[in-house]
Amino acid sequence: MIPNGYLMFEDENFIESSVAKLNALRKSGQFCDVRLQVCGHEMLAHRAVLACCSPYLFEIFNSDSDPHGVSHVKFDDLNPEAVEVLLNYAYTAQLKADKELVKDVYSAAKKLKMDRVKQVCGDYLLSRMDVTSCISYRNFASCMGDSRLLNKVDAYIQEHLLQISEEEEFLKLPRLKVQTLYYSADHKLLDGNLLDGQAEVFGSDDDHIQFVQKKPPRENGHKQISSSSTGCLSSPNATVQSPKHEWKIIASEKTSNNTYLCLAVLDGVFCVIFLHGRNSPQSSPTSTPKLVKSLSFEMQPDELIEKPMSPMQYARSGLGTAEMNGKLIAAGGYNREECLRTVECYDPHTDHWSFLAPMRTPRARFQMAVLMGQLYVVGGSNGHSDDLSCGEMYDPSIDDWTPVPELRTNRCNAGVCALDGKLYIVGGSDPYGQKGLKNCDVFDPITKSWTSCAPLNIRRHQSAVCELGGYLYIIGGAESWNCLNTVERYNPENNTWTLLAPMNVARRGAGVAVLDGKLFVGGGFDGSHAISCVEMYDPTRNEWKMMGNMTSPRSNAGITTVGSTIYAVGGFDGNEFLNTVEVYNAESNEWSPYTKIFQF
Repeated sequence: MIPNGYLMFEDENFIESSVAKLNALRKSGQFCDVRLQVCGHEMLAHRAVLACCSPYLFEIFNSDSDPHGVSHVKFDDLNPEAVEVLLNYAYTAQLKADKELVKDVYSAAKKLKMDRVKQVCGDYLLSRMDVTSCISYRNFASCMGDSRLLNKVDAYIQEHLLQISEEEEFLKLPRLKVQTLYYSADHKLLDGNLLDGQAEVFGSDDDHIQFVQKKPPRENGHKQISSSSTGCLSSPNATVQSPKHEWKIIASEKTSNNTYLCLAVLDGVFCVIFLHGRNSPQSSPTSTPKLVKSLSFEMQPDELIEKPMSPMQYARSGLGTAEMNGKLIAAGGYNREECLRTVECYDPHTDHWSFLAPMRTPRARFQMAVLMGQLYVVGGSNGHSDDLSCGEMYDPSIDDWTPVPELRTNRCNAGVCALDGKLYIVGGSDPYGQKGLKNCDVFDPITKSWTSCAPLNIRRHQSAVCELGGYLYIIGGAESWNCLNTVERYNPENNTWTLLAPMNVARRGAGVAVLDGKLFVGGGFDGSHAISCVEMYDPTRNEWKMMGNMTSPRSNAGITTVGSTIYAVGGFDGNEFLNTVEVYNAESNEWSPYTKIFQF
């Protein structure tokens, strides 16, 4: 075909042929400029190929003093066979490993920051998991720090706890046996062996038992679980170590009328808990309170347990976030491997992430908004083309997405916001991604049509956009690549944009949330690196004020208010794509990645 006088030809076999030839060159050592030393084994490869698939190696090659010489990289903690599997994958896009080698391939992929391979290996392990192997799989996932894998293993353990309790690996775990409890006449669960008040259980009802264990102070003041203090019946080799300070009930089951079996992580130690109860000799109720998947331990009186907030299942940058029905929704985004179409939902009350129906189109560099109880996403990039014109709407009543009318032009890095029953998309990148747009379009869900409204005063893309007090705000961004600190406000009544007081820090890829009638803008990219600083805008004073910094730099993160709390999720910190969450405490003006609870 020769449209418009241009010759166009696509060789469908070219890429496959070139990849095969590249791999043959690697195996014969031709044109190789990388030497990998893996536990005494030498492997040759091409720097450009490895840099494309391994962010870890890219950083090493990028820092080489002689970029034209031969790079030498040494690994003393990886399996050479697993590294060879990854080399074949880098050259052929095919991952082939014996089942006994998958864990080692996962470990090597983690070291090389090959997240897609990690995910595939993790999914393979999950597909082979059974009651015999799940505890060892949990140990592996914990050692790897893979929260996605951990959560899936924990869900399996909860579902199959009774069968697992008969397996050999379970019997090797440390044991914590809680003293006998009884239900007193004044409706408290009390310790049957320690009636002097050293231990008792409060807050019992039909669905929950909250256990408070008051221990005498120790000289060293440290919390610990040992054979002398907990009745541990394990051998040294049987203890499964989890990340330090992890406190979590994994699973629990009622095994008889008054006996409960639990698997828990207590201060990083994976152990078994047996909880026994009995009715009081006095006139006690005929039924014994039930334990349903929930226990709460307190090792010292009046002490809260500080727990890291549960991370998203996927690391995401350039994601869309919104609050819907008291939950935090995080959709799409990208990591080093691909654009995502998965959607996750966070419940602040349970500190738990769950999946919603995935979007129809993978997309990143977009924003989303809730309009009339439904979630809208429009524009963005799918990783293959610069811009998208398509959009879709999520209906929570059916847990599904449906298309919405396409934008009049392709838009990436645009701001999206709901205002007065309509959906606005503001600014964004031109089709070549080289400069910002002034365009502002509005979608009417009744007529299902897009119309244009007044353009911005300044071209901008990667801006933060939100609604406050009946106005639409667009904050920061960039004209081309120069970051902006300028702010504009749109008045829908007279269809005009007005420049406001500028921010203290120019930034693009920032997030914005509303709290107590003020705007909070956090993170972003200042032209040289990802930043963590946050500032607040008071519309009554038309002033910006610097606030407490986030605990991590976050560029292209999602920042959203749920209830009366601001959450920051995902983003890019300059080195890693993030799946972490942190929250803002308005009283202390501090951000924290932890939540404090009395219960697991």
